[in-house]
Amino acid sequence: MVEAVVGANWGDEGKGKITDMLAENADIIVRFQGGANAGHTIVNKYGKFALHTLPSGVFYQHTTSVIGSGVALNIPILINEIKSITDRGVPMPKILVSDRAQIVMSYHILLDQYEEERLAGKSYGSTKSGIAPFYSDKYAKIGFQVSELWDDAVLEEKADKICTLKNVLFEHLYHKEPLKKEDLMEELHGYREMIAPYVCDVSAFLDQALREQKTILLEGQLGSLKDPDHGIYPMVTSSSTLAGFGAIGAGVPPYEIRKIVTVCKAYSSAVGAGEFVSEIFGDEADELRRRGGDGGEFGATTGRPRRMGWFDCVASRYGCRVQGTTDVAFTVLDVLGYLDEIPVCVAYEIDGEETRDFPTTARLGRAKPVWKTLPGWKCEIRGIRRYEDLPENCRAYIEFIEEQIGYPITMISNGPGREDIIYR
Repeated sequence: MVEAVVGANWGDEGKGKITDMLAENADIIVRFQGGANAGHTIVNKYGKFALHTLPSGVFYQHTTSVIGSGVALNIPILINEIKSITDRGVPMPKILVSDRAQIVMSYHILLDQYEEERLAGKSYGSTKSGIAPFYSDKYAKIGFQVSELWDDAVLEEKADKICTLKNVLFEHLYHKEPLKKEDLMEELHGYREMIAPYVCDVSAFLDQALREQKTILLEGQLGSLKDPDHGIYPMVTSSSTLAGFGAIGAGVPPYEIRKIVTVCKAYSSAVGAGEFVSEIFGDEADELRRRGGDGGEFGATTGRPRRMGWFDCVASRYGCRVQGTTDVAFTVLDVLGYLDEIPVCVAYEIDGEETRDFPTTARLGRAKPVWKTLPGWKCEIRGIRRYEDLPENCRAYIEFIEEQIGYPITMISNGPGREDIIYR
């Protein structure tokens, strides 16, 4: 059986914790898209970790962690990340990397940085991790696949081609030093040595696992609204963030994905540029940011302060719909315990008309939030394990959100720890 854990909104919903929790009963955890441009924060008996490439199941001895072919593979970051967890007492996890995954090269990162500099005030809020240039090259069919690292003739031919193409940009658009073929070959040979112990035919491995009725968990990065097809284009990421892409990025049949857990925060947050209708500012945002998450709302990869907002029913309903949600995991609910009243965005007003449907980006830019205010519960809810034991106003808030989005909230996270969860 295959389950997917994905985000309903802009990312940063708390997917890492939910994956870490569900991984206890899984055999294999697969990262299926994205790269080291976003992170998952995990709190467990070993400490607090920010993972960027490794799947969130690496803390269990019984699991195999897989980097699927849909991932933007930054090899040095992956190797450093493995070392960073084992250095802190985590037993060496079982890790497999798809021989069909493609490699983020150092020039992808440079191109990302130079383009953001060039765009200045009109930039896309990139994390400068090389993700857009990487996926551009992948789809332009000039990327390096892991399997090619053992074929020097292919690497030489491709490195020549890359220098010819990219040096036009480096020299004439960005006025920077040109790439040298020998440097690229040295980089690729270094990657070959680093990644060799982990490479395998992941699709065949997963096929065998399904025949043996193993449980496979697909872990997505970011959320629905950052999807290039269904998100707030162009302020999106460069790979599909939807559970449907999990079948492709992992290499499993789509009909095997039986459960799609879509993670929603009890309020909203976002890193990077783009439309954000329920966004709040000033002291109100600072207070929520300071109290939010575990240690505040700052990007796990960038450390950037997240943009804050109240729960957006319009965006979340849409986000759950495009994911194909079967279950909603509702996270960081404990953070809201300080509020007398909690605003919720229940609709958008666009050009004088009210709508509950999530619009395309051009119309989204004109959307104003329609608020409904619910009473707060004014107490600490961490440590509560049964739904019935939550304060009445807290249950009313959950049930109101559930009714608005139209998908069942079956898990409620009320703290950063693995055990801070209420099943419903």
